Amino acid sequence: MEGKYRLLDSRPLDPEEPESVPRTPRRRKTRRRAARSEAPQADRRPTYADLGRALVDRIVELGREAGEAVAASENLRHDAKENRATRIEAEQRARRLFERVKELEHKLEVAEANLRTVLAAARGRGATAAPSDNEMEALLKILKTPSATGQDDEAALAASEAAGGEPPQVVVEDPADSGDAVAPDDGREGGVNASAAASSLE
Repeated sequence: MEGKYRLLDSRPLDPEEPESVPRTPRRRKTRRRAARSEAPQADRRPTYADLGRALVDRIVELGREAGEAVAASENLRHDAKENRATRIEAEQRARRLFERVKELEHKLEVAEANLRTVLAAARGRGATAAPSDNEMEALLKILKTPSATGQDDEAALAASEAAGGEPPQVVVEDPADSGDAVAPDDGREGGVNASAAASSLE
């Protein structure tokens, strides 16, 4: 026969003769194998399996980072929308408050001008003394009482008649025409503006 095996004896086997002779087992060299297993793995060359495993781990890590970045960007976009809405609302409120402050400043200027005019008219009769209690009460009524029914003007006229003088002339400062003076007959409008300004300031 060709190959590694060759026929040594062509006679048939005996009835109790085995077909093959078992090979004697060899002693394994455990020390050498243990020494080989203890060899550092850094000396071995990287394989394609190691490369593929590293690539898969890196791809998974990048996917996780990308998901976290997308979630963070969504949260930031939502916060930006809320901040923009809050800023617009704050600007509108500041604009309304600024307009209200300008309106109150104008009313305060009108009330101050009316008060100065009334005091100047009360002191213009030649007396240097302070106004009487009745006149001061009338001025306080002009500033505190609502002028919807015209009671403040009647109180001012009654106080001036009781003092024996002429009704005071009231000057109203108008942004359109600030230099015009109001006649005594038009004092009701000045009283209305003064009381309205005082009531709004309170």
